[in-house]
Amino acid sequence: MTTTFPDVSISTERLVLRPFEPADIPAHIEMMNDELVTAWTSVPHPYTRRDAEEWIGRIAPAERLEGRGIAFAVTEFLTQRLVGIVRLRRTNWHALSTEAAYVTAPWARGEGYATESALAVAQWLFRDQKFERIEVRTPADNTASQQVAQKIGCISEGVLRNAWIARTQTEDGGWTDIRTDLIVWSLLPEDLEGVAEQMADATGYASFTDWN
Repeated sequence: MTTTFPDVSISTERLVLRPFEPADIPAHIEMMNDELVTAWTSVPHPYTRRDAEEWIGRIAPAERLEGRGIAFAVTEFLTQRLVGIVRLRRTNWHALSTEAAYVTAPWARGEGYATESALAVAQWLFRDQKFERIEVRTPADNTASQQVAQKIGCISEGVLRNAWIARTQTEDGGWTDIRTDLIVWSLLPEDLEGVAEQMADATGYASFTDWN
């Protein structure tokens, strides 16, 4: 039984999702030090060049090679600049299920990139990798992340109470931990029916079908 994802790139009308490269380090550092990323994720803060080098050189490749998931650098097709991340983790190869997470760079928000890239990965997983379930967990107050889950067709399954530690900025500019609930969403192959076409009609960009 296959227990690792192939080393692939996925193309959409506007984006290329590919493995991380050393050239991504400066933009990756800037993205991960954004206030919203700091607030809603567990990445180190401040996020240093050493953190970026560790992610690109060891952590992301090992996640795929060890069968735990895969991490895609989301880049613009025309400019090739880094605009986000889609990551699959906690992959269960027997159940053919995995958990998806996504981050959008502050300079790329409002363009629909998180939705476009997450949907592209979901289509690849269901159609090419024959997966049966994707799970998304969003902090209760992270409405932007919840909207992405809804747009790609996810169904809310319930709440994990007090299950996540987010961060909030203090008056002196520092950060402190706060506990919050997690909303659990799921996406099954049948949930994707018509989603890509609806998005294409609404936004004007094409469906997502190409990977190599």
